[in-house]
Amino acid sequence: MSDDYDNSSKISFKLAMVPVLFLIGALIIALQVYEADPHIPLIMATIVAAGISVKVGYKWDAIEKGIIDSIQTSMQAILILLIIGMVIGTWILSGVVPTMIYYGLKILSPSIFLVASTILASIVALSTGSSWTTAGTVGIALIGIGEGLGIPLPIVAGAIISGAYAGDKMSPLSDTTNLAPAMAGSNLFEHVKHMMYTTGPSYLISLILYGIIGMKYSSSVSNVDTINTILQGLSNQFTISPILFIAPIIVILLVIFKVPAIPGLLGGVFAGAILAVTFQGANLGDIINAAHYGFESTTGVEAVDKLLTRGGLDSMMWTVSLIVVALSFGGVMEKTGMLYAIAEKILKVANSTGSLILSTILTGIGVNLVTGDQYLALVITGKMYKDVYDERDLASKNLSRALEDSATLTSPLIPWNTCGAFMHKTLGINPLMYAPFAFVNILNPIISIIYGYTGITIDKKDENKEQNYNKVIA
Repeated sequence: MSDDYDNSSKISFKLAMVPVLFLIGALIIALQVYEADPHIPLIMATIVAAGISVKVGYKWDAIEKGIIDSIQTSMQAILILLIIGMVIGTWILSGVVPTMIYYGLKILSPSIFLVASTILASIVALSTGSSWTTAGTVGIALIGIGEGLGIPLPIVAGAIISGAYAGDKMSPLSDTTNLAPAMAGSNLFEHVKHMMYTTGPSYLISLILYGIIGMKYSSSVSNVDTINTILQGLSNQFTISPILFIAPIIVILLVIFKVPAIPGLLGGVFAGAILAVTFQGANLGDIINAAHYGFESTTGVEAVDKLLTRGGLDSMMWTVSLIVVALSFGGVMEKTGMLYAIAEKILKVANSTGSLILSTILTGIGVNLVTGDQYLALVITGKMYKDVYDERDLASKNLSRALEDSATLTSPLIPWNTCGAFMHKTLGINPLMYAPFAFVNILNPIISIIYGYTGITIDKKDENKEQNYNKVIA
């Protein structure tokens, strides 16, 4: 439970559910009826939550502090988001992304594209420890290749998300992969090893499903003209060269050699700027405009212009505003103890190991929905359940695995979550559209729940190992 949580004015379960139900209703009306954005419903739900909190005795200063603290937890993510917008803009201007699309269209066939995309995204994410970096670099190139091959965007985005989050989840370099065991009190490498039992099957099943879907497009010859048009448009507007692959290679190497994410991605911006001058004849004004406002393609070829008109710092402002309002709602819910009131109700029915794993998974998903941030979902859920797993003689790696299987993997499927909002803006598609095709993200929590009820891979505590590890942490 959060150290900042003040239970002097405890809120009941019924009152805690009011802002949650209000948010659900407001989102349904806004998104489905009026096709509006989720920002205002989130602000309205924040007002409802704050109003209830004041009524039961919380001071506004404490509520405001909860909002600010919540936003502060994701300031690094917001900065990364802005920089990736700059990366996309400069990499299109420099010809890096067009080169990746060009060679991808020449090499990949529709039948293997989805499988290849999942594997490539997982390798990059495993190497960098970042699903965001993966989506913002090779992800946008794969979107372009998929469109050229005639494969629907939701399916392509689902394959990219599956690969990116499978790799991110299994990477010791990933922040969430380090945060989950820290919250549960387990060893990092024991945690990664334990996740293989849920990630491995979900990844393999997903590859099979993507292979089956890919076969549907293997016999299509109607896209040959489209591909040739795209290739011609790319080669007319840009100098295409394998040397341009140096930019993504530089970023990956910087992360592998443990350069922090922000300076590493800024290195990608500078690499893109240098390549833009060297290969495309861009000047300083072109670079500044692409980094700030994004790249605008004017080839006259609709398919190419649609692919390449994107990026820039400004393009991320919609996403940043969504993250801020979502975290504001989450901050009120956490600071005033509403989340814990809901969790206590859930824990009362978690009598068996299976129901405990199920409760952990559902809580991770629920906190993701309510707070809009995967870090808060990992931290809050981990603190809620740590003592319960200990009391039931369950190894802490069971908890850390359940945290990742829920909080980490479902975050890109929620439109107002920091991850979902980022993927929406970067890949150009609403998470609700690609969610049914993000097979790894869907299957992983289900497999984790099945293990909980069957007892498969659910380990008991090793007292000596857990005590020694907790001494090291202390």
